[in-house]
This record gives sequence, structure tokens and C-alpha cells, in this order.
Amino acid sequence: MPSLLLALDASSSACSAALIRQQGSQRECIARYELTLRAHTRRLMPMVDDVLAEAQVSPQQLDAVAFGRGPGSFTGLRIAAGTAQGLAFGLDCPLMGVSTLEALALQAHRRYHFRHLVTALDARMGEVYVATWHCLNDSVSRQSDEAVLAPERVHLPPGETDWVGVGSGFTLWEQFTTEVQASMTQHLNDLEPRAEEMAWLGIRDLEAGLGQAAHEAQPVYLRNDVAWKKPA
Repeated sequence: MPSLLLALDASSSACSAALIRQQGSQRECIARYELTLRAHTRRLMPMVDDVLAEAQVSPQQLDAVAFGRGPGSFTGLRIAAGTAQGLAFGLDCPLMGVSTLEALALQAHRRYHFRHLVTALDARMGEVYVATWHCLNDSVSRQSDEAVLAPERVHLPPGETDWVGVGSGFTLWEQFTTEVQASMTQHLNDLEPRAEEMAWLGIRDLEAGLGQAAHEAQPVYLRNDVAWKKPA
């Protein structure tokens, strides 16, 4: 029997859903992706319905659900987590939270064949969510912990000089140190996390036995103070 996993994401200005079907070494992925600023709640479930309908799959046939666990937009993460938890609880199937930064790295690797990646998302308040990765043959290996930092505090692991920066955090390019800038061959700030790569990573985690009960999978904000108040 094939494995069927549904992934969804609302961590950024984009909203997406994807269904991956794996049978043996063969994988098929059906995905929807839209830039839907402030419309995630309205668009997410119709996207889920679309991918299930195209695949001719009922929700009851799903083996697992995955979602973009963060870091990212606080509101978007809660929308995706709540939707995914509701689905997984109702279907009594495992739930996996997938790193948005890892999914972004996999997307850049699959699309452009980059090997050494710095993924950074705009965290507002003059900071970025950031991590570094080595990628090879559609696999991703994290090289530094995910963190929320001011761009000038970002440092890259030693030994590589051909890093590529990916994500909205690089709209703050001028604020990164000259050392970091010199280590990067290029930076792309227009890629957003997608459910398609989260589905690939989710099926990997499912095979590794990393599925959780619906109530155990939680968003990862990185920033402790979810509600920020302007200093007096």
C-alpha cells in the first residue's frame, strides 16, 4: 500500500498545501501555492480539498499530516498548527511539525542545486530567523541551530566560502557583516517556504518513526516574547 501524507503551511505571506504519495521508491506530489497575505484562514482548507480531490483521495486514507511548525509569522503558524492538529486528531493519524527553514533549504537545493545554504526569514523588529545547511541529493543536513538574531550577529560555520543566502531575511542584506557577505556567492530573497518540500520532509520523518500525537506537535516561534510592546 502507498503512504499518503498531507502537508500544509501558512508561515509566511504564502499559503500552501501538498499531498505526497509514496509507493516503494516512487513519489508523486500534488501541490497548491498562493501568495495570500492575511487570507490564510480562508484559503488553507480549500487548498487541502483541491489536492485531495486531484489525487482522488479521501481524508480517511491519509497516513499522516505535516505542517510548517516555524519559525515564521506567529498568526500563520497558529493557523497551520490548529488546522493540522484538527485533521490529525479527527483522523487519528500521526502529526509532524516541519521546520520552515529546512523546507526553504530543500526548495532552493531542488530548484537550483545549491549545496551550502543560509536560510533566513524576516522576523521583524530588525531580526531574522536563520540557520545553515548542507544539501546533497535531496537530503538536508543542518550545520547550525535555528536562531533569531539581528543580521549583524549572524556568523557562518567555518570552512566554506560559497554559501548562498535564501529567504526574506536577505531583504536586510546591508545589515549583515562584511564577513558574511563575502562568504556568499549570491542571495535570493524572493523564495517562501512551501508545503511541497514539507511533504517531502514529512514523509522522511514518518518513515523514521518521528510522528507525534496531534496534541504534542506545537509551533516553534524561537522568539520568547510572542507579543511585543514598543518601549516607552
